[in-house]
Amino acid sequence: MRLAALACIIIAFAQPFTASKTALNQEKETVVYIDNSFSMQLKGNNGPLLERALQDLYNKTSSAGKLSWFSNNSERKNSSPQDFKNEVLSIDYSQNQLNPNQVLLKANQLFSNEKGIQKRLIFISDFQQKEVFPELPENLIVDAVQLKAVKRANIALDSVFVASKNTSTTQLKVKASKQDDDINEATISLFNNEKLVAKTALDFSQNNHGIATFDIENATDFLGKLQVNDPNLPFDNTLYFSINKPGKIKVLAINEADGTFLQRLFEKEEFQFTQQTFQTLNYNEISEQNFIILNELEEIPASLNTALKAFSDEGGSILVIPSSEANLDSYNNFLQTSALGTLSKEVTRDKKITKIAFSHPLFKDVFEKEVVNFQYPKVNSFYDLSTNATPALIFEDNKAFLLQKNKTFFFTAAINKENSNFQSSPLVVPSIYNMALQSLPLPRLYYTIGEQNAIAIPVKLASDEILTIRDSTSQFIPQQQTKANYVLMTTVDDPSKDGNYQIVKENEFLKNISYNYSRKESELQYVNAENWKGANVYKSIDDLFDSITEANSINSFWKWFAIFAFVFLICEMLILKFFNNASAPLSDQK
Repeated sequence: MRLAALACIIIAFAQPFTASKTALNQEKETVVYIDNSFSMQLKGNNGPLLERALQDLYNKTSSAGKLSWFSNNSERKNSSPQDFKNEVLSIDYSQNQLNPNQVLLKANQLFSNEKGIQKRLIFISDFQQKEVFPELPENLIVDAVQLKAVKRANIALDSVFVASKNTSTTQLKVKASKQDDDINEATISLFNNEKLVAKTALDFSQNNHGIATFDIENATDFLGKLQVNDPNLPFDNTLYFSINKPGKIKVLAINEADGTFLQRLFEKEEFQFTQQTFQTLNYNEISEQNFIILNELEEIPASLNTALKAFSDEGGSILVIPSSEANLDSYNNFLQTSALGTLSKEVTRDKKITKIAFSHPLFKDVFEKEVVNFQYPKVNSFYDLSTNATPALIFEDNKAFLLQKNKTFFFTAAINKENSNFQSSPLVVPSIYNMALQSLPLPRLYYTIGEQNAIAIPVKLASDEILTIRDSTSQFIPQQQTKANYVLMTTVDDPSKDGNYQIVKENEFLKNISYNYSRKESELQYVNAENWKGANVYKSIDDLFDSITEANSINSFWKWFAIFAFVFLICEMLILKFFNNASAPLSDQK
């Protein structure tokens, strides 16, 4: 017993233990990704998925070591546990959504470059995505927590557009969708500057899509908000839009051919159309236009070439329809100035226009599908053009009929009725009409945050003046380029919140503008994190931290050996007391 006790004491001082390789690795780095996209607004067993996840992280974060974390719109490197706790509960929802590839790239930036360190990525998300899971690096441990909603149901307001308009009334149509078979109808409300204008019902009984119609009186400005009541996923319950006093795109046709078809084309509310003959052209009016059409001029003199070059440099758009009797030298001077190429001789031969470049901006969203068989327009004569410009309409021999370079468009044939039937073709409207529309992008009903949006504001600024977009609580300065008679604004990620805003010059109101969140997350489609090869998947943050605690635990045995040593010493004392007395001779006992 004494030897056993001595052995236990020696072993206890040696402090034996068992531990996993993970626990023995003293150098550890942890990066936490928190998916705060809008789909995390859905409710789990204990409330909205994101809010519950943030509370669990707050409760489970240990008091030792540093960690880095990031969400879809923010990041922190090497935060202390207390800083992490202070920051994590303030994370709000974001319109952005990172896919797994982007998460791995971002996490790699937050890890150090040191070797031999155990790197762990905690991936907290509902995994609403369509991408394939990426392959994981060998030196990275990924713990994926897939949070699931109790009920995946949603009603989304997808879009609104003007269906028709007359002198007194504008008809709006609203498209909505649902993500639950139990939803058959919903009530949608229309507000003008927070004042309730009308209510109607969305009927989903036939399919997953519904349409609502509103008739509103024409007014100078309409600051619109559409709203539907859906407690499951709130971000897409509201759709903002604004109707401004119509602006005018200034179109000037310089004619040496009949311009009647152009007049018919531009006799619409959004255009201010004027036409002049080449002989009576007022050069001073060129700089005031947005879109200029050279309608079959026999010659483009140097003075006009210079004026058009200045007009183009200031952001103006030009369409050139050549004459069948064009002066090639003057045309080539213009083409070289515009980097469009070089014209050669006119060829007299019938040729059909058989191809449409459907990806060209002129024809984007014009056709529901790519049309192959249509009534081909044709020309009786045309010019050969050596160019590297982008074709929009193409002849049967794959040579360009209509092409574009920057904001200058060029037909390679005259389109008068004697030389072509193109004026009677359905292609003439989207081709020339869209050129004019794109020359000055007028404000739409609304824009989508996260997309590149171009807005042209017809205003002239002094050298030190800028335009600002603001609402009642915030403002930002968008990227902007000052042109001759308008300012081109570009927005992408700003503003960060949906709503109705104002475009102002200092304190002078110019126009209303509306922004909405993308509806990509309205479709409740998910992948199974169990299919991510190499990742450890957990159902909750509690399960994850229990697993990490167990993996990092070290089982010490010195206390047990100290107890055994004490037991053996007790046993020795008992043996000395009772066993020796029992085994002594009878004479000794007497």
